[in-house]
Amino acid sequence: MASSDTITLRVNGAEHRLTADGSRTLLSVLRTELGLTGTKYGCGTGQCGACVVLLEDKPARSCHLQLGAVAGRAVTTIEGLAQGDSLHPVQQAFVDEQAFQCGYCTPGAILEAVAFLRRNPHPSVPEIKEAMAGHLCRCATYPRIIRAVQAAAKQLAG
Repeated sequence: MASSDTITLRVNGAEHRLTADGSRTLLSVLRTELGLTGTKYGCGTGQCGACVVLLEDKPARSCHLQLGAVAGRAVTTIEGLAQGDSLHPVQQAFVDEQAFQCGYCTPGAILEAVAFLRRNPHPSVPEIKEAMAGHLCRCATYPRIIRAVQAAAKQLAG
């Protein structure tokens, strides 16, 4: 795509028409053009998980996604997860279990957990560890993250 292409993004249920270079990363556009700074730049190589968003309900590393590849597809960021003033059950579980310290990795980890629990609503601890293995937490709150995913699974199950 040329640098002056008009690209339509569907982010958090809203449509955005942008004039942008289609080779820019989704992460860059979310943060700088749309002001959605919950999605974090971590490693820039897709290894840490800080930049995870949901792309049509599947976790995706936004630091590697070119804007042109996501045009017209549904993107959910951490800002789009809550319903009004009510946190999503995974968000609430992360708060309740204090599953973060600095919080830098938290948005990506929460979105990964949301997608995981949609696929596997009754996970075992080994399954949670495997699902969350691609998220690096600088503060090493891994046991609390596991507890938060377990608590969210129970909450979502009713």
